[in-house]
Amino acid sequence: MRPYGRMLVLAAVVLLVDQVSKFWAISALSGGESITVIPRLIRLRLLLNPGAAFSIGEGATWVFTLTAAVAVAGILHVGRRLRSPAWTLVLGALLGGATSHLLDRLFRPPAFARGHVVDFIDYGGLFVGNVADIALVGGCAFLLVLSLRDVPLGGVPDKARPSA
Repeated sequence: MRPYGRMLVLAAVVLLVDQVSKFWAISALSGGESITVIPRLIRLRLLLNPGAAFSIGEGATWVFTLTAAVAVAGILHVGRRLRSPAWTLVLGALLGGATSHLLDRLFRPPAFARGHVVDFIDYGGLFVGNVADIALVGGCAFLLVLSLRDVPLGGVPDKARPSA
């Protein structure tokens, strides 16, 4: 399978795991229930987030919908040049997370393109996120590492290739 196909498969896995976990969270935590996973560190509780991280921009949900759509389109476009397994992993994680958030924004209440993202993993009261957020943060961290190491989308950096 080509790198672009691998990127799409990884994105589909992230999307599926995120959406299934959100479905579970809505069904299991809707009544205000909370499940402690690691005391004082991680608990599961439902939060419908109209904004971005830390609920910033709650009144501008449409901006986040548009941003997610542009991110998805950009990753799909850039992904066509993939040759690097590392970048395939990064773009797959980012594409899956961004697509899942886009679907939440488009199709969840209160209205089309203004939907709230389902968050349910509470990190010690600091913030509440979901599986897509884990993929996005991990993808961004790995993107930073690859960028700092000058790893191109097309594979091995030119300076690391042996001369002919």
